[in-house]
Amino acid sequence: MTDNKPFLEMVNISKSFPGVKALQDVNLKVHKGEVLALLGENGAGKSTLMKILSGVYKKDTGKILIEGNEVNIQGIKQAEELGVTIIHQELSVLPNLTVAQNIFLGNEKYSKGTRRINKGWMKERSKSFLEQIGCSVDPNTLVKDINVGEMQMIEIAKALSKNSSLIIMDEPTTALTDVETKKLFEVIRKLKEKGIAVIYISHRMDEIFEICDSITVLRDGKYVGDVATKDVTKDELITMMVGRKLEEQFPYKEVEKRSTLLKVENLSLKDKVRNASFEIKAGEILGFAGLMGAGRTELAKTIFGDYKKNSGEIYIEGEKVNISSPKDAIEQGICYLSEDRKKEGLILGMSVKENMTLSNLQSYENKFMRINKKSEKEEAQTYIKKLSIKTPSENQIIKNLSGGNQQKVILAKWLMLSPKVLIIDEPTKGIDVGAKKEIYEVLNELKSMGKAVIMISSDMAEVIGVSDRVIVMHEGKITGELKRDELTQENIMKYAVGI
Repeated sequence: MTDNKPFLEMVNISKSFPGVKALQDVNLKVHKGEVLALLGENGAGKSTLMKILSGVYKKDTGKILIEGNEVNIQGIKQAEELGVTIIHQELSVLPNLTVAQNIFLGNEKYSKGTRRINKGWMKERSKSFLEQIGCSVDPNTLVKDINVGEMQMIEIAKALSKNSSLIIMDEPTTALTDVETKKLFEVIRKLKEKGIAVIYISHRMDEIFEICDSITVLRDGKYVGDVATKDVTKDELITMMVGRKLEEQFPYKEVEKRSTLLKVENLSLKDKVRNASFEIKAGEILGFAGLMGAGRTELAKTIFGDYKKNSGEIYIEGEKVNISSPKDAIEQGICYLSEDRKKEGLILGMSVKENMTLSNLQSYENKFMRINKKSEKEEAQTYIKKLSIKTPSENQIIKNLSGGNQQKVILAKWLMLSPKVLIIDEPTKGIDVGAKKEIYEVLNELKSMGKAVIMISSDMAEVIGVSDRVIVMHEGKITGELKRDELTQENIMKYAVGI
């Protein structure tokens, strides 16, 4: 149910930070009862624009109109009073409070004439808001005792409690299962029926085409255009986002295979990995596929020494090695890039340069046992250029970079160690299509250099598109191995479900 008059218009919005022009004359409009996708590569300006709309940042120039009236949003509270609420990718629920307390956090209801919180009223109102979106969670339940999908519902109920007319959802399905995602889409359709507008930010194209009515595309902080979802193809959207055609989403490179670099025999980890055996040659990308809980990450972390194996052997270039810690693995030429880059791959408060060189500081020591700052800086700049990392300088704090550029910094950190085997877990999780292709090109370059790459991915198209071979796991066991000419979704799924 949409209205001809936009609920929100953002006109010629610009915003600069020191050394960076984040937005330049950006436009956006959304109607009541409409789901608008906001698309663009990481670093395109999506988050900055939404932070301006939700009151986190102040715009430098431009106009914001709500129902035709110009407004000057000075803070989060004012944005909420105007009917604008944002649900961040990293949910802001408090685990030790109840569902009802989270829904009314900062907006508690007090009993008349007292300073005592009216818990009964909050419980009943919470129940009402949850019922409106088809959620049956008890308002008295502690949030720590519910799943991520239900936490997402609490955030939506919280927005309804603030009488929101526009809800911004930033990568809402990142941590959701397929079932939880379907449930979220049902809720979004109910919000549409109530006349609530939704701005939906996601890198997942299938979701955009399933749930969104229209699309606004940004590129390099600039407005590219608006399209109706029904009038555009995925390829056309990708071209709008990256400014060039991606003829091949997955650039596969044929490289002559060499001798075996890594061999794993009967590796086991408690009940997580059971008698896993495989090998990978120099100049090869070996994909690992499987459903959630199949044991792929556990296998990788056992090889890397994060987990202590119960049994089995690991060989590097034909020699048996003893790996009991990540330090041992790194010394043997094995590096592991975690799927959780913020928790396990980066120190968010440190600079790009410091994150790159942290694992290899001894190589920059001079004869006085001090870090040669010039040498460290030069190598960081080399990798920034080599991997096309978008950053004002090597001294930029890493948390200020987009997800794709953060991933490239972690890649640079490991490449500086010249690994023989690179294990990369969910290499393009939360990364836009342009940055994805750049990362695939880096993996292809590693192949050409005679490195071995183990790539774990839940994106079946990615596994099929990039890998030379694919190993499939199910419930901790390797259930199948597929050569490149055998790679189809049907073949992978057959082994992934244990048939």
